[in-house]
Amino acid sequence: MTIKPPLHHALGVFDSGVGGLTVLKALRLQMPHRDFVYLGDTARVPYGRKPPEMVAAFAEGIADLLCETGVEGIVVACNTASAVALPNLRERCAVPVWGVIDPGVEAATRATRTGWVGVIGTAGTIASGAYQRALQKRGIHAWARACPMLVHAVEEGLADSEEAELLVRHYLNGRPAIDTLILGCTHYPLLRGVIQRVTGKGVRLVDSAEAIAETVSAAFAPPPRCFALGRVVHLVTGDPAAFAHTAAAAGGLDGETIALTVSGAGISAGLTDESVRPTANQLFRR
Repeated sequence: MTIKPPLHHALGVFDSGVGGLTVLKALRLQMPHRDFVYLGDTARVPYGRKPPEMVAAFAEGIADLLCETGVEGIVVACNTASAVALPNLRERCAVPVWGVIDPGVEAATRATRTGWVGVIGTAGTIASGAYQRALQKRGIHAWARACPMLVHAVEEGLADSEEAELLVRHYLNGRPAIDTLILGCTHYPLLRGVIQRVTGKGVRLVDSAEAIAETVSAAFAPPPRCFALGRVVHLVTGDPAAFAHTAAAAGGLDGETIALTVSGAGISAGLTDESVRPTANQLFRR
């Protein structure tokens, strides 16, 4: 797959939808001169309620496509995909692959004073136990809660609303005396103000987007072409207009958008941009 004009020293980032744009934003703050390819699989969102095997297959196909664009590394911005697919992606890809879970856990381990850490995320992320196991390996007491409706609150533009606060209070009701809370979904940083009001200032909130950006940027020297801001190309499997509308809740889009199509039988060709024309199987399957 070729993108024209070509990208320079690009990194790939993918998520099931627009939540990963919070990760992209954090990465660009750390590496403003690097190019990025962001793939939002909005045609198959949400991942959190899908079987792990299905999510893993989606992730493998997306990683294949990003590698074909020539990226120098891939950031799995989706917590659910990070939980179920990361080891296989690292074996499959010839470039470094990072997930959001380990950096978030490391940041929470540094932040906690009492050794009691909570994590909130989608049903798929919490059911995988990935955060809980990683925290427990570090001797941390872990409490976890799935909060599926919070994603909808963000995407409906209700991130700072009374409705969102009611949802957060509902989900966090009955929590133990945690002093640190991992925002284990890329949508949740957009609810930071509401979540902090509910938990109180004594609870430190850990944003996985910030944590993964620090980790990835430390692995790369600034690219040679460091006198100009990097370029961003968004690849979207769903409707680009709907993607842009929903992305407004995450701060909007910066860069061009190219539409991919997904058929009932799998992935089909069909890019609105003539500069990119992979075959059906090239998009997400070998």
